[in-house]
Amino acid sequence: QVQLVESGGGLVQAGGSLRLSCAASGYTFTSYSGWFRQAPGKEREFVAAIRWGSGPAYYADSVKGRFTISRDNAKNTVYLQMISLKPEDTAVYYCAASSGGTHYTKTADYDYWGQGTQVTVSS
Repeated sequence: QVQLVESGGGLVQAGGSLRLSCAASGYTFTSYSGWFRQAPGKEREFVAAIRWGSGPAYYADSVKGRFTISRDNAKNTVYLQMISLKPEDTAVYYCAASSGGTHYTKTADYDYWGQGTQVTVSS
């Protein structure tokens, strides 16, 4: 059974930092791993993605320069380092994994999802 388990969310003041982790069990990352977020009343939106093994990372314009996605092959884990957090970053953050394909910005590009972790940024 495939499980993606996120951790690292919490409450932080504006300007602060958090690091999210996504550990996979029953599954080995082979293609894109991504982070999405969903704020109340809004659609789930793309945040960042990275191709497993090698290749660049991709970011939504709203987080470029502040968020960094990375991977640990040995731990089968993907991370999202977030700095200079803003209140508008408040959302539930979801980890996702794609088993193939060449696209990475839409929810339909991914086959597996974590349960989500809440990030709240206070002003």
